[in-house]
Amino acid sequence: MKPETLNSYKTRILRSLVYLQTHLDETISLEDMAAVACFSPCHFHRIFRGMVGESVAEHIRRLRLERSAQLLRRTEKPVIEIALAAGYETHESFTRAFGAAFGQPPSSFRASHQAAMKAAGANEIHFSDSGNIGAQDFRHVSYPLPLLEVRKHHLPAMRVAFMRHIGSFDSVGSTWSRVMMWAGRKGLFSAMAGTVGVVYDDPDITPPEKLRYDAAIILRHSEVSPESDIGIQQIGPGEYAVASHRGPYDKLSGTYARMCGEWLPDSGLELSSAPALEFYRNSPMDSSPENLLTEIYLPLVD
Repeated sequence: MKPETLNSYKTRILRSLVYLQTHLDETISLEDMAAVACFSPCHFHRIFRGMVGESVAEHIRRLRLERSAQLLRRTEKPVIEIALAAGYETHESFTRAFGAAFGQPPSSFRASHQAAMKAAGANEIHFSDSGNIGAQDFRHVSYPLPLLEVRKHHLPAMRVAFMRHIGSFDSVGSTWSRVMMWAGRKGLFSAMAGTVGVVYDDPDITPPEKLRYDAAIILRHSEVSPESDIGIQQIGPGEYAVASHRGPYDKLSGTYARMCGEWLPDSGLELSSAPALEFYRNSPMDSSPENLLTEIYLPLVD
């Protein structure tokens, strides 16, 4: 563990939190927040969620609701005006969101003058009129999971045949089916050294219809050529942080967040802008969802 690196990560994330608090009335760009924190935009969101305990969007939404609660307590502004300032287009949508956060509709909240800082959330960072957050140890998010084991690994260069999938990760199975059918027709199963997903985008920030993902098979031989919608590319070489995820694929984001929020700040390392890799060590064809084993590789700056 390198305390100076952990403190650096905390300081950088804190800068982004202060920036966010002082720009709540603006359209907040993830790229701008990443630049303020001096992180690569492609990995900033996972680091933020891992250290803060909620996504950027969830954090912004909660702070705007907390600011609304303060305005309800301290002013006589109409509810619809407060709702619009919080980014809600209708009184009804604001009332639903506010009720979910504070347990009662805005009008009842105003009448009872309850404390404004009881919104549900995974950390203690709340809205501040001055934008001063303080030095809370926001990193120590409570994960109801065993200790995460992460190791460094040098990945050698690998040649892969792949098919590009653009769209929701929920439908990536159909792309894998097409890749495997192609490999079967080519008699490549004996030449495969494994399967890997090349993950270019974070589903928490990229719209589902724009997510990019390569379903790839690792080739043992070099004579395979690209054709039609099957491409050939090289993965690696490079240094990676590796952690194992056991369970359904739709829970992978939690392990990504833990790698970025628990392990990375203590490691003394930085992530590069290369895509993440997911090595699938078994298959949904013969393993139950809870027994699926995936190794997540996050690229490190050499």
